[in-house]
Amino acid sequence: MKKVNTCFYLLLFVPALFIACKQKQNTTNITTVNSPDNTIDVKFALTTSGEALYLVQHKNKAVIDTSFMSFDFKDLPSLKDNFEIIKTTTASADETWKMPWGEQLEVRDHYNELVVYLQETTETKRQVNIHFKVYDDGVGFRYEFPEQPNLIEVIITDENTAFNLVGDHKVWWIPGDWDSYEHLYTETKFSKIDAVSKQNHPNLSSSYIVENAVNTPVTMKTNEGLYLSFHEADLTNYSGMTLKVDPENLSMVSELVGSERLGGKAKLAVPFNTPWRTIQIEEKAGDLIESKMILNLNEPNAIGDVSYFTPMKYVGIWWGMHIGESTWDLEGNKAANNASDAKLSVSRHGATTDNAKKYIDFASQNGIKGLLVEGWNTGWDKWLNGNREGIFDFITPYSDYDFKEVMRYAKEKGVEVIMHHETSAAPVTYEKQMEEAYGFMKENGINSVKTGYVGKIIPKGEYHHGQYMVNHYHKVLEEAAKNKVAVNAHEPIKATGKRRTYPNAIAREGLRGQEFNAWASDGGNPPNHLATVAFTRMLSGPIDFTPGVFNVKFDEFKKNNQVNTTLAHQLGLYVVIYSPIQMACDIVEHYMDNGKVHPAFQFITDVGVDWQKTKVLEGEIGDYVTIARQERETGNWFVGGITNEDSRTSTITFDFLEEGQTYKAIVYKDGENAHWNDNPQEYTIEEVEVTKGSTVDIKLAPGGGFGISVMK
Repeated sequence: MKKVNTCFYLLLFVPALFIACKQKQNTTNITTVNSPDNTIDVKFALTTSGEALYLVQHKNKAVIDTSFMSFDFKDLPSLKDNFEIIKTTTASADETWKMPWGEQLEVRDHYNELVVYLQETTETKRQVNIHFKVYDDGVGFRYEFPEQPNLIEVIITDENTAFNLVGDHKVWWIPGDWDSYEHLYTETKFSKIDAVSKQNHPNLSSSYIVENAVNTPVTMKTNEGLYLSFHEADLTNYSGMTLKVDPENLSMVSELVGSERLGGKAKLAVPFNTPWRTIQIEEKAGDLIESKMILNLNEPNAIGDVSYFTPMKYVGIWWGMHIGESTWDLEGNKAANNASDAKLSVSRHGATTDNAKKYIDFASQNGIKGLLVEGWNTGWDKWLNGNREGIFDFITPYSDYDFKEVMRYAKEKGVEVIMHHETSAAPVTYEKQMEEAYGFMKENGINSVKTGYVGKIIPKGEYHHGQYMVNHYHKVLEEAAKNKVAVNAHEPIKATGKRRTYPNAIAREGLRGQEFNAWASDGGNPPNHLATVAFTRMLSGPIDFTPGVFNVKFDEFKKNNQVNTTLAHQLGLYVVIYSPIQMACDIVEHYMDNGKVHPAFQFITDVGVDWQKTKVLEGEIGDYVTIARQERETGNWFVGGITNEDSRTSTITFDFLEEGQTYKAIVYKDGENAHWNDNPQEYTIEEVEVTKGSTVDIKLAPGGGFGISVMK
């Protein structure tokens, strides 16, 4: 590993010379743009051969060293050098917009911008503009290809956006898999990243890791204690970006997800813009979570009113199938019972009329608004036997599921049903079905749908994270919006802030979820999983993680699997992991205690899902995190905290409360002898009075957590 020296810049004194940490470049036309608070600056220049480069500083210290930018095309010369700057423009903006739902009510969009207009000096005179926006918490930049006579259509084979680091940072990463984000995060030094070793995961239905690359958001911590996160914003009509790692030179370069059918990475007609490449820069880990830069780099709401969607908590016929209590399909469940005489076997189909009514009753009685039912429609037997194309129609129920009666009963009880569409990763078929499927939903008063894309994409040669599927997910959002339907996508392309433009994009999975605890052969998600996710995947947008497992061992169904947290940790997730929809995922029997609702379920009943303010009180990536959120309508505060496999004491200071007001704080926490593996279900409930500035010490067990309801 080569030593990286401290970087000094002499730009103010020698304007024709870029002096950088790793290399010296003779440059021309150096242009600088600063953040509004002047803590971050971006410098752009051309080398004497006309290559474009940039670098980023935070408080006059390099964060991104001299990094080059270019494009390779199919059957066209590369767009790399021989550039000249034909003009530059600068501007500033400071606006505030309201979130229809979200982590907070209002978002400030405050930045300075620089647009550099480049043109080749060669005969073709091709043009590209590089657009920078610099915020107090980071940098976004994108490439804008204007209409021009010598560039009509391109197939991009490589976008070469470099991110040259200035040290061997600590990194929390998952591999740059073209098909799945459902990997555990690994913590290493940058120089030790080995994504290729994560190939052939036994629990992934689709996975394709091409080379040593990482998926975004990828989060880092420098030796000086600065936090960085690399991602992209407004991913539209383009291919998802992974970051190819050069461990020796401490560098990353954008590596777009490809298409074997296309023979490249993305096909575009000029004019077009790429997504924004983003670098979040913070001095505290928690500030990464509070940042709204990714959202701000997306366009404003394009679909108008979304009041048809109400943030909610929901229960579901779902977890039972994962732990083996029931099955998705009706026909195949007899074989699953291993009965010698199928006629004598007892059906274990989960989505029955009676079972749905049982969940509706529980939801209605416990302040839960929604019900998700998986396995209600025909075709699951074919899918589970390996068929995937055209097997679901999303309107035909199984014989033991009276759809109309369930809908009538749910309406009577004030419970909203959530539709489920498992597309089996056959997007062409689903696009043909959407009009009828969404029409059926609206006829029956259903306003939201959970979509799924399990398996390798059909047609062959396309991948979950490529341009083909980016465009499919976009079409789903547009068609759903026309029908006033909100979408919770599983096995999706990553979130990049498009929920601002399409606020019917309410949540995405896009991570290794709770279900892996039910059947993964590698022991499930470790105790540090969500304390890492909060600072990585959650930076991209809302997560449908499905918390709320109370019977964390579920030995009556599977002795070799469990949830690797305490019960109190599961409660803390309702505040820590943001989503406008939060599931109480366990089977209803596990929420009962001696014939009554489990006392700890009261926290799930009370906790909000739509927030006015969010404050990260403490946190370190992969170790612990504590977040406080204020509910919009009630003004109540809720605090959630979780830890990894280490026990710790968290001191909560209630500085965020209103002055002169006394609050009742109900604390749900680990019991004295709780432990994620040895004693996960021990908990205590305490009630204390707090005012602004009060402090409360809470001991977190190994793998533990807590939830606090704070009400006037």
